[in-house]
Amino acid sequence: MDNSRVYKMAFASVYPHYIQKAERKGRTKDEVDTIIFWLTGYDLQSLQQLLDNKTDFETFFAQAPLLNPNVSKITGVICGYRVETIEDPLMQKVRYLDKLIDELAKGKAMEKILRN
Repeated sequence: MDNSRVYKMAFASVYPHYIQKAERKGRTKDEVDTIIFWLTGYDLQSLQQLLDNKTDFETFFAQAPLLNPNVSKITGVICGYRVETIEDPLMQKVRYLDKLIDELAKGKAMEKILRN
């Protein structure tokens, strides 16, 4: 499967969709940001810079300060794929984020989403 189109997609083009998905279900932008910070190690300032620069997903994850060590606890199906069995490391990171946002939109408690 050729994932290069996803990798070259600007994170800034998808970010508003994450927020909309969460807000439609009564969740907040701050919660979306918290998930992103937890997963990647970015903070508000660095996230804003990435959005302003229209950074693609490949660079977004390549420059992430720290991938959370608890990502291995993220399991389940997103877009028809089990996230824990995705072989492409970059696509797995993209799907981890999708899965966490999906859990937020489904009403899961933040403590459980962040797998602390």
